[in-house]
Amino acid sequence: MPNELPFEKPIVELRQKIKELKSLSVGKGIDFSEEILRLEERCKQLEEELYSELTAAQKMHLARHHQRPTSLDFIGAIFTDFMELHGDRLFADDLAIVGGLAKLNGTPVTVIGHQRGKDTRDNIARFFGSPHPEGFRKALRFMQQANKFNRPIITFIDTKGAYPGNTAEERGQSEAIARNLREMAGFGVPIICVVIGEGGSGGALALGVGNRVLMLENAIYSAISPNGAASILWKDASRADQAAEAMKITAKDLLEFGIIEQIIEEPQGGAHRDLEFQSERIREGLWTHLQELLKMSADELIEDRYNKFRKIGYFQMAEAEAASEAQDQSPPAEQGSGLAASGSQGQEAAPTLN
Repeated sequence: MPNELPFEKPIVELRQKIKELKSLSVGKGIDFSEEILRLEERCKQLEEELYSELTAAQKMHLARHHQRPTSLDFIGAIFTDFMELHGDRLFADDLAIVGGLAKLNGTPVTVIGHQRGKDTRDNIARFFGSPHPEGFRKALRFMQQANKFNRPIITFIDTKGAYPGNTAEERGQSEAIARNLREMAGFGVPIICVVIGEGGSGGALALGVGNRVLMLENAIYSAISPNGAASILWKDASRADQAAEAMKITAKDLLEFGIIEQIIEEPQGGAHRDLEFQSERIREGLWTHLQELLKMSADELIEDRYNKFRKIGYFQMAEAEAASEAQDQSPPAEQGSGLAASGSQGQEAAPTLN
């Protein structure tokens, strides 16, 4: 079965055996019903065991599955009255970013997302979901319009990172990403970000400065892709699975760190198994958080967004280290009073010496 991942091989083999027995039962007229029932129960049990204990590397492969729903898939299933907008009004229309106007349960919103291709030709046209600067500027134009007309902003994040080629650097890739980060921080409308697949590097962060960040259960989110990290650490991109295990990039890890606010359940086997189920779970999460954010004023939304990101990255020192550092930074009380006394005596003796 070409759509299955390597770690799903035991399940694939069981399904194939069940299929063969059913075929024999029909073709030869032999009753294999008990054996088929036993294998189906075993297959169900194996699926529950496998998908309930996925490693970070396995989730990375699910997040990158070529049949995983894209931003346009979710936009079509979750929103109504979607009208796609195009171009950054400066250079070009980057197909790696899609967006426009839509309604969520009747509420007007602006929705934006990274867009991967459905096949090789489509992926080439969309740069495999890795935007150029004009893509980020296109997204910024949509967000500025949303802020002007007081529409909530919803973003879907699904990219390995910004396009790494010379053409992107020549047109100001880093400036475009940095501008998005700055501008999103100051918008006075609700911003909700959803990591639907792979959220990688600055390409993801350029759409990720929101009041709330949600993640699908098998999505990943990191400052660098596991492949990039493996290339830097071990000079070997093939060790991406090992890097994924060490980087804490899963939704569970990021919820514990306070980087995201909610994990959205996926159907067993991944989001590509049931688009309708997955879309409904995302809609519920978006609507719950949007209702909460719509009660805030513009200043409160900006403050809420600031506080969310300000608290990320806190650290805690061991008691012994903290005590040692405090001792190094503050001179002993006796030594301090001695210095003060010495200075005072020197000042009093000066007139006598003169």
